[in-house]
Amino acid sequence: MNDKIEFRSMTLADIDAIVEIEREAFTAPWTPEAFHNELTQNLFAKYMVMAKDNEVLGYGGMWLIVDEAHVTNIAVREAYRGKGLGERLLRELMRTAAWLGAARMTLEVRVSNERAQRLYRKLGFGPAGLRPGYYSDNNEDALIMWADLDPSLGRERGGMSS
Repeated sequence: MNDKIEFRSMTLADIDAIVEIEREAFTAPWTPEAFHNELTQNLFAKYMVMAKDNEVLGYGGMWLIVDEAHVTNIAVREAYRGKGLGERLLRELMRTAAWLGAARMTLEVRVSNERAQRLYRKLGFGPAGLRPGYYSDNNEDALIMWADLDPSLGRERGGMSS
């Protein structure tokens, strides 16, 4: 699965595929309009897709504000989970954030999502607090996690265009 994976900036043409992945991955998926607004109106937003043979396998997004990157969402198509692609995608987001000048990255994750938390810890994220009732679908708390980004990651560029 590692061969021929490409990372590139998300385009409006990707939205339908992204929304499909959202529906597979989340109980409260974002709408096509939300992604359209992120891509066309939000100057802080950077979204990328992970594709193989022109099929979108996953995507990730972040807001870059001064020297901090806030991951908005990250997901891999259901059929491709468990193959290390989520890790590759998050590493590429981290590399891109560092390349764009971010020193730190943060995200929220459901307190019950231990699988995602293991991945985040593996990549250097540590817990920093809770957001009570953060998730609207079931009022679940979110664990806030932060990671310092290695500035040398930005010199390894080679992924998403800005």
